[in-house]
Amino acid sequence: MSTLLSPAPELAEDEIPWGELWPISVEVYHAMIASGLLDDHNVELLHGRLVTKMGKNPPQNVSGRRTDIALTRAAPEGWHVTYQSSLTLVDSEPEPDLMVVRGQVEDYSERNPGPSDVGLAVEVAQASLRRDRGLKRRMYAAAEIPCYWIVNLVDAVIETYADPRGGDYTVRRDYRRGEAVPLILDRVQAALIPVADLLASRGLKSTT
Repeated sequence: MSTLLSPAPELAEDEIPWGELWPISVEVYHAMIASGLLDDHNVELLHGRLVTKMGKNPPQNVSGRRTDIALTRAAPEGWHVTYQSSLTLVDSEPEPDLMVVRGQVEDYSERNPGPSDVGLAVEVAQASLRRDRGLKRRMYAAAEIPCYWIVNLVDAVIETYADPRGGDYTVRRDYRRGEAVPLILDRVQAALIPVADLLASRGLKSTT
């Protein structure tokens, strides 16, 4: 059974324009999804507001799929990988690009994963790098997701965050090509994944 923890910190006005935000609860968000009202809208619920999701370019799509393949190969028994699936928090329902989730796929046929189900959340970032480093990082830390990765295509590094305390992660380490990222689940190293297996072979620079 998942446990919902305290809400994430307030949004910073310079991270997401307030004109894009609509106040809404998780319960109302679920009702809107069930009714089909959001079928034609590319949005996610972040800190109680509907926020337009940022689009992805080919390098992000390729790196997302490469990361999906690498994590699926590395995930030990009792864990599985989700791709752009919902994560239910107190006042948010973000859709991380990838998660390593406890149990089997069928365990979530009637609910989304919650914080205690997730060993790792991953965002593949280019234009979204500021949001993923700021709002998303604080949101996952406040929910006590134990590990968070940013596949950073701007700088060609994997940013890893761990040990959430007081609404933020207290440990950060970056990994570059030629290095391997440790996959930590339940405080145990499950695998070492080469950075080159996660990054697209070529990427486009963008301003963040």
